Amino acid sequence: MDAHTEPTSRPAVPPSQIRGWRGSAACRVVGISYRQLDYWARTGLVEPSIRRASGSGSNRLYSFRDIIVLKVIKRLLDAGVSLQNIRKAVEALRSRGVKDLAEITLMSDGSTVYECRSAGEVIDLLRGGQGVFGIAVRTTVTEVMGRLATLPGEAPVKAPTRLHPPEQTQGRHTGTVPGRRRTAS
Repeated sequence: MDAHTEPTSRPAVPPSQIRGWRGSAACRVVGISYRQLDYWARTGLVEPSIRRASGSGSNRLYSFRDIIVLKVIKRLLDAGVSLQNIRKAVEALRSRGVKDLAEITLMSDGSTVYECRSAGEVIDLLRGGQGVFGIAVRTTVTEVMGRLATLPGEAPVKAPTRLHPPEQTQGRHTGTVPGRRRTAS
């Protein structure tokens, strides 16, 4: 599943109700530079699922789930996990909805990232000497919700609609008016 589709188990949200945040807002919430966000988008680590960049000056639009994943990536990087191992973890997170993400605790020994779905799994991992630190994604979801609540979100812009059918605009491109003959100058 690619980063631009939501899991099929979740009901579709009408396009008019989709809310996203620009890259600058995502950077503020996550605590990264725009250059870092741009690099992660260009390399496919986390691409915006609402609107990709479509040329110079265009604005990416990140979903709530995208920003949660960005925040988890930032926390893993801060803990010393390599970008290569983070990419593997992100692959597993991409197919999950926000509700599923909130039920996960990510544990790591600095090189490998483990997904735990229960307190028992966390304890088993710690007993085996594997986990050094953990990220409770539920806490990340709550934190991101609080920070985004103060920032303006926006709906993706629909494609512009044509005001005139092509047959009516044809005369405008050639400098002629339909129904009138062109006179020599």
